[in-house]
Amino acid sequence: MGALADAALNAGGEVIGIIPRALVEKEVAHPRLSELRVVGSMHERKALMAELSDAFIALPGGYGTFEEFCEVLTWTQLGLQRKPCGILNVEGYYDPLLTLFDRAVAEQFLKPVHRGLVLAGSDPESLIVRLLEHDPPAADKWIGRKET
Repeated sequence: MGALADAALNAGGEVIGIIPRALVEKEVAHPRLSELRVVGSMHERKALMAELSDAFIALPGGYGTFEEFCEVLTWTQLGLQRKPCGILNVEGYYDPLLTLFDRAVAEQFLKPVHRGLVLAGSDPESLIVRLLEHDPPAADKWIGRKET
């Protein structure tokens, strides 16, 4: 996240950071952000990030990235928000996850319309254009709901 923030700042962009107080105390906060909002917990952090965001893009990362992306994706699936969700698939990093999403559709754990909520691409500019043009559909989450 720091490298991305530095690149945006160096290009003249504005970067808002949101960090739980416990991590500030461990000196993890970026020192040059345009704005730093300190919150009480990771839950508050994610809620505020979701509120401030127009869209979500997962870059290669670890558990925190996976968890945060899947949470906002689930919020979209449930209709709690309708913001585009994208994966920047650098050098095929997310190929296994995208394959898992496809398998979830094949095994009927996920509707094809919800698989379509994830936009993926390896070029940042074209991914951003697709996200700006994307209007996530509202659809019933549960498979077979009409039959129950």
